Amino acid sequence: MTRLRRLRAGSIHKAGFMAVAAALTLSGCVSLGTKPPDELLRLTPAETAPAGTVASGQLTEAIVVLDPEADRGLDVLRVPVTVDASSVSYLKDALWIEKPTRQFRSLLAETLRSRTGKLVVEGGDFEVTGRTLIGGRLIQMGYDAQRGAVVVRFDAMRTERGSNPIQSRRFEAVVEGVEPKAKPVGAALNQAANDVARQVADWVKG
Repeated sequence: MTRLRRLRAGSIHKAGFMAVAAALTLSGCVSLGTKPPDELLRLTPAETAPAGTVASGQLTEAIVVLDPEADRGLDVLRVPVTVDASSVSYLKDALWIEKPTRQFRSLLAETLRSRTGKLVVEGGDFEVTGRTLIGGRLIQMGYDAQRGAVVVRFDAMRTERGSNPIQSRRFEAVVEGVEPKAKPVGAALNQAANDVARQVADWVKG
């Protein structure tokens, strides 16, 4: 090989290397992932305090709604599908806009404001001052494939400071005949979550 050919071969090799390096750099800046989900799901309260409503009082007398606990399989942005007693999958093309535990807390707080007319706050530092603490564990919030239904199940815990001991009660709502698709499942989850929130609010009010 002549000296000129060796120089040309070296230039071609260097150019190819630079092209590969540029492609790798570009791939780090440009997302080439899968398409976004068809539906971003959220919980919206069916009952809200009317505009202009004022609830005032001492924080020591407030109702405090805490973040519910949940298993790792539920406390994620994907919607769980119970396949059978030992298998869980996730609903295709659907994601929560925010973790369901946090969304359920906000929905429950707004329902309590509407139904009780009392000062209601959510979590944070208010946990040390509120009179009535509402917490618990979100047991299920997803789709049951065997029943063709959406199920929301919540074990509520109620603590009244300085008086009664802790009270616990299980609440559940089921919406039957739901297609295993993002849009109908999302609507049914919102319906069931509101049903459970109303049950809890009536329990607290009573």
